[in-house]
Amino acid sequence: MTASSSSKPVKQIHLAAHFPGVNNTTVWSDERSQSQIAFSSFRHFAQNAERGKFDFLFLAEGLRLRETRGLIHDLDVVGRPNTLAILAALAGVTSNIGLVGTLSSTFNEPYELSRQLATLDHLSGGRAGWNIVTTSDAFHGANFRRGKFLDLADRYSRAQEFFDVSSQLWDSWADDAIVADKASGEFARTSGLGLVDHHGPQFDVTGYATLPPSPQRHPVIVQAGDSPDGRDFATSSADVIFSRHADFEAGRAFYDDVKGRLDAVGRPRDSLKILPAATFILGDTHAEALERSREISRLQVSPQTAISFLEQVWNTDLSGYDVEGPLPEIDPVVTAEGGAKGRAYVHTDPVATANAWREQASAKGWSIRELVISFAAKHTFVGTPVFVAETINRHVQEDASDGFVIVGNTNPTGLDEFVDRVIPELQERGVYRTDYDEGATLHETLGLPAVAARSASTVAGAALVSA
Repeated sequence: MTASSSSKPVKQIHLAAHFPGVNNTTVWSDERSQSQIAFSSFRHFAQNAERGKFDFLFLAEGLRLRETRGLIHDLDVVGRPNTLAILAALAGVTSNIGLVGTLSSTFNEPYELSRQLATLDHLSGGRAGWNIVTTSDAFHGANFRRGKFLDLADRYSRAQEFFDVSSQLWDSWADDAIVADKASGEFARTSGLGLVDHHGPQFDVTGYATLPPSPQRHPVIVQAGDSPDGRDFATSSADVIFSRHADFEAGRAFYDDVKGRLDAVGRPRDSLKILPAATFILGDTHAEALERSREISRLQVSPQTAISFLEQVWNTDLSGYDVEGPLPEIDPVVTAEGGAKGRAYVHTDPVATANAWREQASAKGWSIRELVISFAAKHTFVGTPVFVAETINRHVQEDASDGFVIVGNTNPTGLDEFVDRVIPELQERGVYRTDYDEGATLHETLGLPAVAARSASTVAGAALVSA
C-alpha cells in the first residue's frame, strides 16, 4: 500500500542516522572504510546525514571492550570515544540535524550529565538528544566505583529516578530568569532560580542548576528497552523508541502495544516516535541487490566473528571448529556467569538456544557462518532504491513504525548511497521533507510537543523537592 491509496492522512517519515562502531555491522576491511575515531569520519557522516535531511544522527557508546572467555575480541578494540565530546564538535560543523548520544543512567550522575546535555543543547541551538541506556552487569561496573552495587531489578527504577532528577534540574530556572539589564546592573532574577532538593533511593541532590533553560529546555529523550519495564519507561518518559522490530509484522505488534500504552499516561500517540534500526543494500536490479547482500553479509561475519558469536552461547573454546561446517554437537557449558562479556546478545537458556540453532541449521543446511549471518547480518531492506523507498513508506503508513534508524555497513560513507538514491524517492512521494524548517529544534523536527516554558513566578511557587 502506498500513501496515496490510504484513507488516513499521509504520515511523514522520520529517519535517523546511526554511526557504525567496531562490530560485525561495519565492514572495516572495505577499501572505502576510514578511521572510526578521527573527527573527519564523524564530520563526513554528520554532514552527509544532514544533506539527506535526517532528523538526527545517533552515536552508540561502549563503556568496556567486549570479551569472550576472558580474551578481548580483536575486532572490538577501537571506535568507542567519548560521545559528548564528539557531539559538541559536530554541533560546530552542522546546522540542522539533531545530535543524539547514548549515555548510561547507571554509571553517570544526574547533576553532571543533565548539565552536560543542557550545554550541548545551548551549543547546538536546540538539537541535543539523550539515548538513555541502563547498565546492570558487574562486568561494566568493574570500571566504576558502583561496581556490583546495582541489582538487575533496580536498573529501570534508577533510570526513572535519574530522569526525574535531571528534569527537575532542567526545569529549575525560569525562562525569564536572565535579565541582563545593563542600565540597572541586574543580570539574573534570583527569584527565577529554583532549588532542587531531591532525596531518593539512588540519588541525593541539593543545589541549583548552573545553566538557564536551553532552547529545548529538555533534550529529546530516546530509549531502547524492549522488556515490559523498558516499554513502561518509554511510554512515561521517552520521545523516541529505538526499536529492534524492523520486520513488518513484528513492528506492527510492537507499535500497537507501545502506542496503546500512551493513553493511560495522558500522552497523544504522536508524542512518541518508534524508529527501528534498519540496514539496507541497494542494487540496480533486485537480483543485483541480493547478490550484494550475500557478499556483504560474509564480510560482516568473518570466521572469528562467527566463532565468537557461538562462544557466547557455548561458553567454551570453539576455535577448532570449521565455520563452514556444522554446529557443535556438544552442549554449552552452563555456569552462573557466562564467558561472553559486554555483548548485546543475552541467552538465558544456553542449552535450549543451542538445540534450537542446531535444529534450524540442520533443516536449512546451514553452516556455522550461515547461521550467524541469519542472526547478525540479515539486511532489513534489500532491493532497488524504488523498492526500498516503497517498503519504508509502507511500514510508516501502515503503522509498523514512524520511520527508521538507518545503519550503513561502511564508515563513514555507508549512508552516502542511501542519501543519493533512496531519499529522492521518498521526497518524490511527498512523505519526506525536502528541507529543514529554519531554526527548528530537534523536538520540532520530530514533530514532538515542546517542553512547557516556566516563568519566574512559576518557579518560585514550584516545589522542586522530592523524597
